[in-house]
Amino acid sequence: MIVNHDLRTLLGLIPLLAMFNTRIDNRADKVEKNFLHGRKNWEKEYDYIIVGGGTAGSVLARRLSDETKLRILLIEAGGMENIMHEIPLAWPTLRKSEFDWNFLTQAQEVSCFGLTEKRVPLPRGKVLGGSSSMSNLIYVRGNRMDYDTWLKDGAIGWSWDEVFPYFLKSEDNADQEIAFNGYHRRGGLLGIERSPFTSDLSKIWLEAGKYLGYSFNDCNSQKQSGFSIPQGFIKKGVRSSAYKAFLEPVAERANLHIMLDARVMRILFGDDKRAVGVEFERDSLNFVVYAKSEVILTAGAINSPHLLMLSGVGPADHLYALRIPLVADLPVGDNLHDHPYVSGMTFSVEQSNTFRLDKIFSPQNFLRYLVSGSGPLTSFGGIEGLAFMSTRYGNTSIDWPDIELLMVNGDIQDNFNYLDQEMRGLLNFTRNMNTFSILPVILRPKSRGSVRLKSADFKDAPLIDPLYLTHPDDIMVMVEAMKAAVAIGTAIPFQDTGAKLIPYVIPSCDHYDYLSDQYFACWARMMTNTIHDPVGTCKMGPPWDKSSVVDSQLRVLGGITGLRVADASIMPRIISGHTNAATIMIAEKAADMIIGRQLEPFAGPIPADYTELKTRRREPLMESESDDKFVAYPTLESDAM
Repeated sequence: MIVNHDLRTLLGLIPLLAMFNTRIDNRADKVEKNFLHGRKNWEKEYDYIIVGGGTAGSVLARRLSDETKLRILLIEAGGMENIMHEIPLAWPTLRKSEFDWNFLTQAQEVSCFGLTEKRVPLPRGKVLGGSSSMSNLIYVRGNRMDYDTWLKDGAIGWSWDEVFPYFLKSEDNADQEIAFNGYHRRGGLLGIERSPFTSDLSKIWLEAGKYLGYSFNDCNSQKQSGFSIPQGFIKKGVRSSAYKAFLEPVAERANLHIMLDARVMRILFGDDKRAVGVEFERDSLNFVVYAKSEVILTAGAINSPHLLMLSGVGPADHLYALRIPLVADLPVGDNLHDHPYVSGMTFSVEQSNTFRLDKIFSPQNFLRYLVSGSGPLTSFGGIEGLAFMSTRYGNTSIDWPDIELLMVNGDIQDNFNYLDQEMRGLLNFTRNMNTFSILPVILRPKSRGSVRLKSADFKDAPLIDPLYLTHPDDIMVMVEAMKAAVAIGTAIPFQDTGAKLIPYVIPSCDHYDYLSDQYFACWARMMTNTIHDPVGTCKMGPPWDKSSVVDSQLRVLGGITGLRVADASIMPRIISGHTNAATIMIAEKAADMIIGRQLEPFAGPIPADYTELKTRRREPLMESESDDKFVAYPTLESDAM
């Protein structure tokens, strides 16, 4: 997560990368025929129209197109990945680029005081592959209690036992010591492994956890709490984005059309509130395409509610005010929440070389990456350590941690250019030091915000107001997380490297005792940030719950038919971990729902011989028939290509 918007060395080496990595050009040639670049060569009607070619859209398009009788259209507002998307550490070059929607939140009420206008950037991928093509790649599924809570809230079919097989379905885990521990799988489409590069700080991180009484574990196995070295979405050192893993191998399928650089303006409804198609803009012209079966929104937690409201599905008062004809009065855009963290918890070290931009982005490291797929360029944004812990505000009697700590090699200075002038001056001096940072993250914040329309013009970015730290419990948990970060960063194993917390004296907080609870709370409100996991804006729940937007089959409520949402926006509550893996699971499960089948529920551990995993198909039934009629479905075979 090292950020520096002056990466001249990296950008200057792009021609070298292209010369060594000619498969990129071959990939573009291979998929050209199925990408609809012309204005007149798409069909008038498809069985399914998928809006949004990001993480969920890529997965869903792949799985639905496996059914050769179905005709699928995937519409993406952005373009294709380029070579920079493949390099794990190069993600900062993609922010504020043509591949980013470049969203900014509204000015925050009680947080982000150290940022210009109290607004924080919220990067979202505008590219085939979406945010999976420009994220920090960390693979964390969340906690089993998260999904069991979804079930208790009325999301029938989404308990841990029922979603766990869908995590496995995608996975091709390459780490031998992890892949066979009973909670992972080999042979899926999605590459998962640890970075080929880890520094000495990773080992020290684990030793610090042990010193404080925590075990070293795989956070995606039986127990989440503890310290670990992260796994990520890579394969042989290259980013395994949703596009690369799911769509690239099948781009030549005749029944799958992928339309790039096309912005959907609105969903079209018939008189009976049935979604019948979409209107989109391409090359400054407007077009309409129709869906025989369903329109499926996979545009993410910001753009899916934005499009629904533009189409007349949302809070009635809000739509009336903008003179948008109402189709259904639903709480679209409510329940926005995210994973906030506090930046600036940076430690200097004397006896360990850390990531420095002037050293990492060098010709030697690029050559090492290109020849062997190794070296620091394979790092997950500098994140080399994870810790899941419970504060005194969590339930310490069960394994359901309420905070996460991320150890980042190098000085993160995330959103540095968005800090106000005073804060930039305070942090700037660390840029030439050997440092690491620890990011304290609240896993299950209680604060809730919203997404609303700025206007009825689809080109106007939505108003995004996450209301970070507005719930009083969140600031209390954050303070405990910050104290835990200090305890770890100054533990004996780190002290042996000369590690010291850099003593920022934040001017607005200097009237509090340094490192007191009050000082930490002030620091948190000054340096609020996010790990970019927005969820919840099209909440899944039972139809009788007035906060629900979609039901447990992901069908939009309010009397609407032929329309689903299948992305992170449907999460009723955010999971205790990074959201990309869960978004892929949602899309995998949604595809089976649409086709009419489901995997056999089980919680693990799984047998070493994966052929023993049973699945079963739920055949479409008449309403009068029982839901417990099943027929055999093939075993979970390898789908690697």
